[in-house]
Amino acid sequence: MENEFKDFKAGYVAIVGEPNVGKSTLLNTLLQHKISIVTPKPQTTRHKIIGIMTGENYQIVFLDTPGLIKPRYLLQEVMMRYAESALNDADIILFMVDVKKVKTNEAVTKTLPFEILKRYADQKPIILVINKVDLVNKLEVLPIIDFFSKVFPFKEIVPISALKGQNIDELKKVLLQYLPNHPPFYPPDMVTEHPERFFVAEIIREKIFQIFRQEIPYSTTVSIVEFREAKEEGERDYIRAEIYVEKESQKGIIIGKDGQMLKKVGTLAREEIEWFLGRPVYLDLYVKARKKWRDSKAWLKRLGYTVD
Repeated sequence: MENEFKDFKAGYVAIVGEPNVGKSTLLNTLLQHKISIVTPKPQTTRHKIIGIMTGENYQIVFLDTPGLIKPRYLLQEVMMRYAESALNDADIILFMVDVKKVKTNEAVTKTLPFEILKRYADQKPIILVINKVDLVNKLEVLPIIDFFSKVFPFKEIVPISALKGQNIDELKKVLLQYLPNHPPFYPPDMVTEHPERFFVAEIIREKIFQIFRQEIPYSTTVSIVEFREAKEEGERDYIRAEIYVEKESQKGIIIGKDGQMLKKVGTLAREEIEWFLGRPVYLDLYVKARKKWRDSKAWLKRLGYTVD
């Protein structure tokens, strides 16, 4: 077994950064498979999403993480623990910034993301990924690269466009350069370790983020309470999902007049779930109000978050 993998490289790569810099888009682009939900709103990712890329002589296990923020409630504290866990587990850290929003002054080095990165600077390679370079002139990127090369010991700085796929091959080469020699952690055909139920819930949540504004999506979570696969050809899988909000007024907004908004969520979610699973489904959605579930240990545990 050792000889079989003596030239094999495998390791964990944590993708971290502030909210909405394109971490989930990068993961999906790298894997050429959508496993992490993407919306224009910040702080969409709540879990540590695992994506697995396997090549002929390598396996990279990517950890997509929630955006680094100062928590305001228990759910956000849990999300930051997920991010810290990914940083601890990682062999390589990819730190992402948005080229359109990043500031090139000393104050940047005192922000929360940099304070967190400093803890790992001497422990593992940290690579800076400057995302969304398709939105600016190439000459605008050069001073950003120059600045960051002087203020932090990044092993490499790689400008990319996760959405357009620009320079992704170069980023892969850089990762393989720093990946340790190790046998694969997962079977070669595995793309993620999360079950189908997890992705179904995430797809429903993504549609809520896309349709509703302001605080509604952030006050919402989704629980799959029944997932029954079809037993005979021509039948549909049956999926029952409960959407939780914090207030009765939010429940009314998601349901909408005559149930029209909930129907819209269901239609969009069902279409993508069917594409994801590769088979027809019957999606049954219910909306329930649970006061302050984001600050409740009991409810967070019930909803699948690791609180302790």
